Amino acid sequence: MLGNLKPQAADKILMLIGQYKADPRKDKIDLGVGVYKNADGVTPVMRAVKAAERQLWEVETTKTYTGLAGEPEFNAAMAALVLGDAVSADRISSVATPGGTGACRQAFELIGMASPDATVWVSDPTWPNHLSILKHLGMKVRMYRYFDNESRAVDFTAMMADLAEVKAGDVVLLHGCCHNPTGANLTGPEWQAVADLLEQTGATPMIDIAYQGFGDGLEADALGVRLIASRLPEVLIAASCSKNFGIYRERTGALIALSDPATRAVTQGNLAYLNRQNYSFPPDHGARLVTMILNDPALRADWAKELEEVRLGMLSLREQLAAELQKASGSDRFGFIAQHRGMFSRLGAAPELVERLKTEHGIYMVGDSRLNIAGLNATTVPILARAIVDVGI
Repeated sequence: MLGNLKPQAADKILMLIGQYKADPRKDKIDLGVGVYKNADGVTPVMRAVKAAERQLWEVETTKTYTGLAGEPEFNAAMAALVLGDAVSADRISSVATPGGTGACRQAFELIGMASPDATVWVSDPTWPNHLSILKHLGMKVRMYRYFDNESRAVDFTAMMADLAEVKAGDVVLLHGCCHNPTGANLTGPEWQAVADLLEQTGATPMIDIAYQGFGDGLEADALGVRLIASRLPEVLIAASCSKNFGIYRERTGALIALSDPATRAVTQGNLAYLNRQNYSFPPDHGARLVTMILNDPALRADWAKELEEVRLGMLSLREQLAAELQKASGSDRFGFIAQHRGMFSRLGAAPELVERLKTEHGIYMVGDSRLNIAGLNATTVPILARAIVDVGI
């Protein structure tokens, strides 16, 4: 049986990590992997997470299973973090998932159960795992234009022209903030226009929000999600705690489904059913830490303070890189880097130029020219700027 299996294409980012580790150069720079790093190149455990773990060590009395949907306190805390008071509680169904990836997978499975003929509309470009999972599940996919490679900004006119073709029963996948891989995000008025279009077409929005707090702040980053949630009758939201709580390996996320109160019980039951089919009970350690932090005023304040420090540090690196590129190139063509938000920016460079950055300068980034701003520090920013100009980007 196993002899019938075919080789799978290697994950490009994981391949890049391997190449970086094998590179003997001491001055190499890793801008490929999608995790936050501080100026010392470390992904730290946040202060509030450490404090919550110490508390949990003292009070936890069992390691038995949690519920199929996870703990109610976690689901309530995550819904409040993402949605605020945008919707009433009787519209919300929610389950804990293994990270944001697990939330996306469960959302796609739910779409397949509820609307087997649905087409899922996905931004071009998007996080590669969106497309990989959709392909694996055999779902219909169409891309909508999103990023203008010349201006390195959202091509909103093209986006809306493509989305004008969506039909009732289709699903439109949107990035809640800090678009991966481009860093280019919708404005408030553009979110309003998208909501108008979704209302007119009867399509269902699905929002992947993996970086809340990394862009313009916890509340500002949720404005688009909350607007859509308040205006559309049904919404799917995949939320991740990996980045804003720094608990990548704990695999902590949530899938939130908004529906009419009359269908909430059935929706919740189907979410629990999918958890049972895929992994039975979701991981709890990270979810319990998140719950403790969000429900304890002192822990929450310290977490929010450190998260803001992380956010402002990335903004400072963006501004420094844009300034260094202006100085090195003598032009303002890299000003978009300071305007993008989150960990990533897409340079719009050809793959051969990205390859030259790696071979000639030891600078590793994804082949589509996505760079991780959080992989830089004040010392490596000017090195990167000179290399970008040197290879002709």
